[in-house]
Amino acid sequence: MNVIRVKDYESLSLEAAKIVGELLKTKPKSHLGLATGSSPIGLYQNLIKMFKNNEISFKHVKTYNLDEYCGLPKEHKESYYSFMHRNLFDHVDISEKNIHLPSSEGKNLEKNCKTYNRLLHKANIDLQVLGIGSNGHIGFNEPGTSFEQETFIVKLTEKTRQDNKRFFNSIEEVPAYSITMGIKNIMQAKQILMLISGASKQSAVKQLLSGNISEDFPASVLHKHENVTIIIDDAAYGDL
Repeated sequence: MNVIRVKDYESLSLEAAKIVGELLKTKPKSHLGLATGSSPIGLYQNLIKMFKNNEISFKHVKTYNLDEYCGLPKEHKESYYSFMHRNLFDHVDISEKNIHLPSSEGKNLEKNCKTYNRLLHKANIDLQVLGIGSNGHIGFNEPGTSFEQETFIVKLTEKTRQDNKRFFNSIEEVPAYSITMGIKNIMQAKQILMLISGASKQSAVKQLLSGNISEDFPASVLHKHENVTIIIDDAAYGDL
């Protein structure tokens, strides 16, 4: 596990963009696992700048997102489909056919899970971008999720829903369920890049870096992966 400490969120985003950008330069047909939330937005902004400067291209890149809310049409402004287009896809030369997110549409969500899981098995993701929840969740794999879990429908904890309330008008609007890659899917990526920023993540950082591995803290599974880089800013590091 390679831990990189940086000054602030801007530095974190630049460092992350260097890592992803270098992959796209050396392997233009990369398969990227992508995340939503506030942590990767700066990364995506820097990748857009690199694209506009003709440093990288997404023309042959395929992307696979971690998760999607259940109960929101993909056109909803807070769906992860909309998030990814707003923050990255609409600004680069990626083909829509190369963009993959779990589908929460239709009546058979279990079938959707199986479909996405089959897709992930074929994908061979080169680099998976992750954030971390304050309770240690990765994707929407909440504490207690088996490390062997693959794509599934998860009931979000009240803590996670409260954390995401800032994106909605009220807690009632925050979806209660999500389709997410399982921990086993995440661990199959060749490389994992985790971004941790802000004082609210200090407790999670302390627990992650303790080295203790437990399903009660899902992110701890990363200690079992052979190629993980974690970028942490000073605010998240605290006085550790």
